[in-house]
Amino acid sequence: MENTGLGGKSIILRLEMNTQEIKFGQVASAIFEAGGDMVAIDVIQASGHFTVRDITITVTDSIDIDKITNRVKSLQGVRLVNVSDRTFLMHLGGKIETQPKVPIQNRDDLSRVYTPDVARVCTAIQEDPKKAHTLTIKRNTVAVISDGSAVLGLGNVGPYAAMPVMEGKSMLFKQFAGVDSFPICLDTQDTEEIIACIKAIAPAFGGINLEDIASPRCFEIEQRLRDELDVPVFHDDQHGTAVVLYAALINALKIVGKAIDQVKVVVCGIGAAGVACSKILLSAGVKEIIGVDRTGALVSGNSYDHPMWQWYAENTNPNRVRGSLKEVIQGADVFIGLSAGGLLKREDVLSMADKPIVFAMANPTPEIRPEEVEDVVGVIATGRSDYPNQINNVLCFPGIFRAALDCRATTINEEMKLAAAEAIASAVTEEELNPSYIIPSVFNQNVVKAIRELVVKAAIQSGVARKIPRE
Repeated sequence: MENTGLGGKSIILRLEMNTQEIKFGQVASAIFEAGGDMVAIDVIQASGHFTVRDITITVTDSIDIDKITNRVKSLQGVRLVNVSDRTFLMHLGGKIETQPKVPIQNRDDLSRVYTPDVARVCTAIQEDPKKAHTLTIKRNTVAVISDGSAVLGLGNVGPYAAMPVMEGKSMLFKQFAGVDSFPICLDTQDTEEIIACIKAIAPAFGGINLEDIASPRCFEIEQRLRDELDVPVFHDDQHGTAVVLYAALINALKIVGKAIDQVKVVVCGIGAAGVACSKILLSAGVKEIIGVDRTGALVSGNSYDHPMWQWYAENTNPNRVRGSLKEVIQGADVFIGLSAGGLLKREDVLSMADKPIVFAMANPTPEIRPEEVEDVVGVIATGRSDYPNQINNVLCFPGIFRAALDCRATTINEEMKLAAAEAIASAVTEEELNPSYIIPSVFNQNVVKAIRELVVKAAIQSGVARKIPRE
């Protein structure tokens, strides 16, 4: 359903009404009583005693849709012709398509793009495989790949249901950074099969964007592919989140006047994103990070079944602090939530250090809602678009892949991720920076350009660029 920006979502009811049996006011009253707010009425057809109208209705909850439709169906003289919402209409037939860059208008064109003249290009690539980067779509194309096992807010929905998300990702690549991409959902959740599938199709692509693959499987898949492919492999749920979070933290620390190497950070939720966020913060200079998950604080010396938890315990929490979230958050300067809604309480925030920074990024419900602690925090951010300071991966992945493709990087390393975060942070000027604006809008056209510039430099300096692009 479409988010209207008015605190609700919209649907369209097409109703056929017998004007001798019912007045429109009765219909409007019924919709209102069922929880709907009419925002538009369009007359589609009128003849004799019958009229067909499209009624656009805002609802606050998906449950209200059934209440409204059932109420309308119960009215004498009204026939519910159709229920549609604009989101479903946008997805009809998929959201993307392939278009040729040049028209085929005659036999000569056909020969050059296909046969027989295309053979010359094939032979050139056979003799020098590096030419695939310039003579095929590999130059500007990324594969967006998922197994559908950890789709945001939905969980393990499988490859068919994950496809609309991957299509949307491809749209964002193109619109924000001019990067072409293919959405690919694999009908397997076996680690070895996923790795084999991706390696088999990799020759066509200049980069691999992994998406919505469950933890801990995602760690091994990404690492193995990074080791075995010569194009960038980037698990966006991990690293995109980490880059944008660090960008937000750079600016939040400016507001509260604290140094990154002096703050105590508590990370709640040690899954794929929690690990990646912690790693980038360690690289950026944070000295004290305490990770908290279901068992409480992760502590060196304990034994954990989850291999990444074991790594985490051995590389964080230098003071070996033990306890629950409520206990370890006391005196913390920064809270980073990547867990579940409602876990953080006002009294927990009150126990933090002066001017605490709270990044409550669980979706759709944050660990704590901003309105509960606005008066006691230095800065608060969420993953939602209806609150200020949205930490959104869209700010990262288009620009970082634009840079990686342009300099033909073999990987996306830590230096490039840190550079991307610094670029995102720099898109908010000193004059603009305030507690409600620490991170730029996803529609800020300066973001991709800034990321490309700094990330290309980082790739060249760290030795992973195979090409120095023209500015």
